[in-house]
Amino acid sequence: VQLQASGGGLVQVGGSLRLSCAASGITFSSYVAGWFRQAPGKEREFVSAINRVGGGTRYADSVKGRFTISRDNAKNTVYLQMNSLKPEDTAVYYCARSRTAWSLSGGRDAYFDWGQGTQVTVSS
Repeated sequence: VQLQASGGGLVQVGGSLRLSCAASGITFSSYVAGWFRQAPGKEREFVSAINRVGGGTRYADSVKGRFTISRDNAKNTVYLQMNSLKPEDTAVYYCARSRTAWSLSGGRDAYFDWGQGTQVTVSS
């Protein structure tokens, strides 16, 4: 099982990025997928999650209204569209597969098969 996160980079405040998480070795569409992030010196925190069919989503309060999670099950890929980026969004972003198909948990323990992470840096 492999989750490959990509799309990170350096962007100015107010800019946008679209992260992708491509899965191989699993049927990603059978599971909730989540995005987490970890800034230097901080704990890994929940960002967003989406259920197996994409009809249910959940966001951390800090990103609500700015980030949008989506998935293309035909491509076995989950996306995170990030708009109106702020310096505090700077972190390594990780995607992960949940143990369930429907529960949109924000807890790290609910997820496994983590991707390698992609760096997002927002400059002011």
